[in-house]
Amino acid sequence: MEIPLGTETGQVRPAPTLEMVAALAGVSRATVSRVVNGSTSVAPELVHSVEQAVRTLNYVPNRAARTLASRRTYTITLLVPESTSKVFADPFFATVVEGVAKYLNSTDYMLNMVTSSEANPGKTQRYLMGGNVDGVLVVSHHSGDHSWEHLSDALPIVFAGRPLLNAADSYYVEVDNEEGALAAVERLISTGRQNIATIAGPQDMPPGVDRLAGWRGGLHQAGLSDALVEYGDFTVASGAAAMQRLLARGKPLDGVFAANDQMAAGAHSVILKHGLRIPEDIALVGFDDDQFATGVEPALTTVHHPIAELGEKMARMLVELIEGRAAERVCRLPTSLVVRESA
Repeated sequence: MEIPLGTETGQVRPAPTLEMVAALAGVSRATVSRVVNGSTSVAPELVHSVEQAVRTLNYVPNRAARTLASRRTYTITLLVPESTSKVFADPFFATVVEGVAKYLNSTDYMLNMVTSSEANPGKTQRYLMGGNVDGVLVVSHHSGDHSWEHLSDALPIVFAGRPLLNAADSYYVEVDNEEGALAAVERLISTGRQNIATIAGPQDMPPGVDRLAGWRGGLHQAGLSDALVEYGDFTVASGAAAMQRLLARGKPLDGVFAANDQMAAGAHSVILKHGLRIPEDIALVGFDDDQFATGVEPALTTVHHPIAELGEKMARMLVELIEGRAAERVCRLPTSLVVRESA
């Protein structure tokens, strides 16, 4: 018969305490507390003794006690003002979380995630401003969303992409969306395309605005028309519907830039269903370089979006703000073009 935790009486061994670590290390309780809380005022030989005792006893610091002492929760919230179904259908969000977690793994901070819609923004605000978290990362925000309004008055906050409102006062990390879209258009033009459409993203979101601007800029530089515009919401279905509308116009069309790979994948299926060839009849370029780009045949030429790096940079910036260290207010990451068969 196995005895729980190796005790002869069958009783569960109590969790190691700060006092037990102090006794084993031969130091005071206060010294142990300073070491586990990262103080630099303890002599190196004492730090070594305490750390050795912590490992021997498998001691885990009491997070509640640390919270009371530091007035921090050691919790960061990732706020996504989207429906839960959209969040779990889009690989962008999972990759952002991967990047955030990669950085936070080297810190004492934990991550939680809150999805929020306009149905009840007050509930989200009450939670975030109620002393439950130390800071907030906002991803996929819309100019009409109010769940993060006034948060910066009470908490450090970092955005993925510049907010369309109050950008001058905000901390954010973004990719160069406009430059990426410009590269996509230049690729289409370099392959001889003259009638280039776009399936633009929502115009209440920074990527939707900036990628449309980059597409227009590329066409204007080449002296080409920018009349072929349809809009989607970054989903496959919206990309397919937008492509149907473009083809229904009956206008000459030999190239399409879609503002993300999901919409490009939707457009891809519609082009083929109409008996048209990719890229011979219509060349197609997306944006993100995610699983949707390689999940179609022919595979998508696309703009690589360093999403994991974006999440990592956001987390680093937020921790710097929480801990009162100097933080760069704006971080802009470069994109690159990945050429595949569709263009």
